[in-house]
Amino acid sequence: MKRIGLVVFPGFQILDLVAISVFELANSVGKAAAYDVEVLSEHGGLVPSSSGVPVETRRFGKAKFDTVIVMGWMMPQPSSPALLKFLHSASKASRRTASICTGAFVLAEAGLLDGRRATTHWAFARNMQARFPAIKVQEDKIFIIDGPVWTSAGMTSCIDLCLAMVESDLGVDIARDVARKMVVYHRRTGGQSQFSALLDLQPKSDRIQDALAYAKKNLKKDLSVEVLAEAARLSPRQFSRAFRAETGQSPAKAVENLRVEAARMLMEEAQHPVEVIAREAGFSDPERMRRAFLRAFGQPPQAIKRAARMATAA
Repeated sequence: MKRIGLVVFPGFQILDLVAISVFELANSVGKAAAYDVEVLSEHGGLVPSSSGVPVETRRFGKAKFDTVIVMGWMMPQPSSPALLKFLHSASKASRRTASICTGAFVLAEAGLLDGRRATTHWAFARNMQARFPAIKVQEDKIFIIDGPVWTSAGMTSCIDLCLAMVESDLGVDIARDVARKMVVYHRRTGGQSQFSALLDLQPKSDRIQDALAYAKKNLKKDLSVEVLAEAARLSPRQFSRAFRAETGQSPAKAVENLRVEAARMLMEEAQHPVEVIAREAGFSDPERMRRAFLRAFGQPPQAIKRAARMATAA
């Protein structure tokens, strides 16, 4: 059985403890319990979270863990010497050392991220890079695995991080079953962006949301105003007016952003030719995709693809 140590401290972000549920459900869907999870702190006992809700913990000791995961704060704070000492020792004895959200700052203070690729919540990534220049901070990733060190973005990305651990330990089928039980999509890949074109649009009505959901599922199909209006159960004129009022964009621009996002994900996750990526993302030809990438990123697809390849090899 693999022992998982979740490290907390006063003011930790309580949402990070959803990691416990991932390992708990992995135990329930597998043939036998695979994980034993303990919540650890410097002094043990009740530790208050950022919400004020306390969590019972066990004091740091000499026990060995397969995986040690450091929770994050709402805002990065200086770490105590005892915490850094524990992490130094635990990282040598553990197979994996990981952080969630701003917990990456703790690993950074401990020197465990020097020379490695790492990520954190996008709002603090540049601050982390400035404070710790020896780290290769990649602010637009859901999670990053660099050798025995795993780091994730903020908030719900802890689910993706822990599902990836379960998949690595127990296989894709168990990880998929856990995701189903948690009522989430099967885990996002680490290379996926922390940002979402759908989230940026923030549609308010169910009808516009339905049209966008249809578009995202059918990027390879014709997504004209008429088609989207039908999905929204509105006339084309009503749809165009409502869409712009709710999102601040035209339907055509929103569809382009969804296709660009899909194309970038394909580039980061697999080594497909640009022509294949363009077709899968719904662009009629590579040139249209190139122009869309220049508008979105100021760079052509080849440059994004090359950067993703270099990051993976680093």
